[in-house]
Amino acid sequence: MTKFRAALAGLLLATTSLTPALAADLVIGRSTEPSAIDPHFSRTGNNQMTADNIFEPLLLTDENLQMTPGLATEWENIDELTWEIQLREGVKFHDGSDFTADDVVFSLERVKDIPNSPAPFTDMVSSIASVEKIDDHAIRIVTHSPNPALLEQIGRVFIVSQAAAEGASVEDFNAGTAAIGTGPYRFVNWRPAESLTVERFDDYWGEAPDYGTLEFRFISNDAARTAALLSGSVDLIDAVAPSDVARLENTPGLKVYGVDSGRLVYLALSMRDDTAPGVVNAQGQPIEPNPFRDANVRRAISHMIDRQLIIDRILNGAAVASAQIVPEVLGGHVPELQPQPADPARARELLAEAGFPDGFGITLYSSNNRFPGDGDIAQAMGQMLARGGLQVNGVVTQPYNVYAGAATNGEYGAFVFSLGASTPNAEANLRALLQTRDTDAGTGGFNRMRYSNPEFDAALNEAVQEFDPDLRNEKLAEATRIAMEDQAIVPLYFQRVYWASKEGIDFTPNLAERTVATDVRAEN
Repeated sequence: MTKFRAALAGLLLATTSLTPALAADLVIGRSTEPSAIDPHFSRTGNNQMTADNIFEPLLLTDENLQMTPGLATEWENIDELTWEIQLREGVKFHDGSDFTADDVVFSLERVKDIPNSPAPFTDMVSSIASVEKIDDHAIRIVTHSPNPALLEQIGRVFIVSQAAAEGASVEDFNAGTAAIGTGPYRFVNWRPAESLTVERFDDYWGEAPDYGTLEFRFISNDAARTAALLSGSVDLIDAVAPSDVARLENTPGLKVYGVDSGRLVYLALSMRDDTAPGVVNAQGQPIEPNPFRDANVRRAISHMIDRQLIIDRILNGAAVASAQIVPEVLGGHVPELQPQPADPARARELLAEAGFPDGFGITLYSSNNRFPGDGDIAQAMGQMLARGGLQVNGVVTQPYNVYAGAATNGEYGAFVFSLGASTPNAEANLRALLQTRDTDAGTGGFNRMRYSNPEFDAALNEAVQEFDPDLRNEKLAEATRIAMEDQAIVPLYFQRVYWASKEGIDFTPNLAERTVATDVRAEN
């Protein structure tokens, strides 16, 4: 039996109102904007870092992905299937209503069925057989099977006000009427493609943020974002292009912050249908059966990629080449799985073994504003695939808010995507990215390729039911070995990410790459 405790906060009082945009005490230039204010709509980083300002989960995550009590203060594993969770008392929503167990039960139920979600939270709650209220500040959860990572999973679900969110649409959240959270800032105004304004919630139960009114300006272009900081029109920017780091570091009055993140950039190869979009023969006709269902084809494509060249030439060294899902600082990392140098000759051999001695045609897709260099990386990879024996018929890049939905809908055969780490080990990413897609079970929520391997699924299921942390990490590593030997995806690199600010500001860089108001402090 394991028990976790934290001190409870005192009673608080809150009021809120929706007002026009205010003059900001701090202006942050952000590279990406959310697709919705509803915190359950999408698990993508641009949405989650927005939600982090307004809403809160049961557990909070520090800069190193370690989880600490948030709206949950104490939890006890009664038996292998049963958990009792104590909730923080004295917490108020932005409209002045009390935070209670009813809101938690409602939120955990709500995430199961969010219409048109491009990245659902379903896998976080898929193990729950039942959840019930014990009293106003306690709930009981029973799982379908032993799940030692339950709190790591449900602990990341944002809690909404049942009174405000029940029956509310995405549009209600975007307008602010349903955007009622318990977080350090309250929603004021969202102008899509322009800005989001939030205002400090003075009765917040936790540590008060330093800035009263904050404006996030969405500036997708790297050069424009850097120029905004240099001109003084914004106070802090995220996703600094690696090519701009040295310039900003050498500019008086500016500060640069960097960290090796847990975000994996990878090439996905769609296996969901008998043919793959953009994969054609010499006559331009779709190839059936889908070549990407052959592990040798996937391995061949991995051998075509010169990861270090991408890192050195496009990213100015701001990345670490990878051959697996999580970096070495997280549990489940496999030390012996190391990226190999590009080997076009071996790639051609594997294509021949798979029945494609002359290769085949391919179109490569990517975002062009999601992470530094994404459009340029796709162009470079197109050249690498051509040298490896494929006929590259095109490289198509799009803004992320368009691209992500199309990728989720299966419109691309070969596409560049990324996945950030948000827990202390590989479990969440393996479940979401590589486990067989099952909407009822809530697995494979990010498995846009529809990869499926029963051996991997079995190994992962054994790992997630292991209560001993060390043994669980060993079993997660074994599941990773199986998936990577099968080349489930083509890992490319882990990003090194940068922020920059003017003097007088202190920012805490983090592995999750979030740009959140509470990570910004005024220098003493």
